[in-house]
Amino acid sequence: MFESAWFQSMFTMFAHSCLMPELTFHSIIGEYVATKSQDEVLQGEIALENTHIRNYQDDEVMELSDMLTLIGIPDVDDEECANGTGVGDLKQRILSYYEQHPEALLKAMVALEFGVIEEERRKPCWAGLTSCCLFLLGALPSVIPFAIVSDPIGGLIAAAIGTGLGLFVVGALKTWATRGTWYMAAVENLLIAGAGGGFAYGVGVGFEKVVNS
Repeated sequence: MFESAWFQSMFTMFAHSCLMPELTFHSIIGEYVATKSQDEVLQGEIALENTHIRNYQDDEVMELSDMLTLIGIPDVDDEECANGTGVGDLKQRILSYYEQHPEALLKAMVALEFGVIEEERRKPCWAGLTSCCLFLLGALPSVIPFAIVSDPIGGLIAAAIGTGLGLFVVGALKTWATRGTWYMAAVENLLIAGAGGGFAYGVGVGFEKVVNS
């Protein structure tokens, strides 16, 4: 009985080990392609914006003026313009600067229209490698128990507990960036991932019944 249980445990771990490289490869490729495609779309939009600035600079400056109003810089007031002072004069000086510097106008329009600046653009290779490392790290709690527990049922329970704790911790750590309530984020992360896992398990059970029927 012990040898049979040990064999099942080792077989389960072996199956996980065989699948992990393939899944890791898919995570790298998926993230790389997604990030590269997003960057290519952005490059196309930037090229189109650059064409608009070359051919329709006055229209682009007017669009920039509207955007400046939306972010809190008001239109030029006639009285302020006459005096040469006030916030309205600030907006006029900003627009005058961008009229004389098309390259700076392009950067401003890209930042305001697409919410992107050059220094913050993601690199496809780094995105793929980061996804790979995070995938491997997230997979460890569900794989390690089968290497140290001889009973496959015990390994499954240990993997479920380890995965649940991992999801709880990740949800709590997320609030370091979101500034939210840590326990609410932790429970939310656990419930959402648990629902996904339960759905996948249900699909597997249903598929097994269909095949065996």
